[in-house]
Amino acid sequence: MKIGILSVSQEIYSTQALLQCGLARGHQMEVIDYRKCSMVIEQGRAEMYYKDFPLSQLDAVIPRITSSFTQMGAIVLSHLKLMKVFSTVKPDALLMARDKLRCLQRMQEVGIDVPQTAYVGNGQPIGPLISMVGGLPVVIKLLESTQGLGVILSESYRNAESTIEAFQQVNERVILQEFIREARGADVRAFVVNGKVVASMKRQARDGEFRSNLHRGATAQSEPLSLQEDYVARTAAKATGLDVAGVDILRSERGPLIMEVNASPGLEGIETFTQVDVSGKIFDFIEKKVNALKNGKVKRKAIV
Repeated sequence: MKIGILSVSQEIYSTQALLQCGLARGHQMEVIDYRKCSMVIEQGRAEMYYKDFPLSQLDAVIPRITSSFTQMGAIVLSHLKLMKVFSTVKPDALLMARDKLRCLQRMQEVGIDVPQTAYVGNGQPIGPLISMVGGLPVVIKLLESTQGLGVILSESYRNAESTIEAFQQVNERVILQEFIREARGADVRAFVVNGKVVASMKRQARDGEFRSNLHRGATAQSEPLSLQEDYVARTAAKATGLDVAGVDILRSERGPLIMEVNASPGLEGIETFTQVDVSGKIFDFIEKKVNALKNGKVKRKAIV
């Protein structure tokens, strides 16, 4: 198969892991900087070019879209959809996963528990909202934060108010979220591929830190999921429309809470700490899906 990896850099671990896995399986692989693609729409045909290479020749793409280029990534994925190139991430799913509020709303819609959350409208009083999400300390998040950036634990009303005002002055959308004290700075990352949890790990924040992101010095270890955690991880991925997803779960006194669903989950941590070939699981899914499409076993949805 001819498979493209949409990535801003070939040097990123996840991109390299996928590239080497594809090559080892005998696929023709191409790393494509989606920011540099040209798109053409003409009567009865859509095409996209990377340099001189027409992407209509691809059988599938694996998007590795960074948060800084979410909108551009969604446009590229929409164009590839027009071209009938299979993608492991759908454009609408990417946009939903990147918007924390929309994602949490979707979890509520399908009955999956999340931390108590409040969206902060411009100029609205902060005190009542903090009380609604369980009081101090409170977690302040930008709606499009990633890797722990734009996530702050505030211990006082004054600090929360000044932090939110600063964000809103630069037109950032902000949510307040309940602080799950009993999680003790840990969460569980479940990696879902094609509706199944293929690997899971527990991430523990370093001393003095509440964010459990590996990029912020957290440690990790392989961690089995309970039946309930497995169910909510699979349900969360399905609800957002993601065939490949990293689902972050907080263990609370009232059960597992979905904190985030990631559309471009990193592979380095999950493969290193679980020793699971997650890249191989992704290619198993692609090969099965593309072969089924070629053999006419999967019906494409009609546009109405």
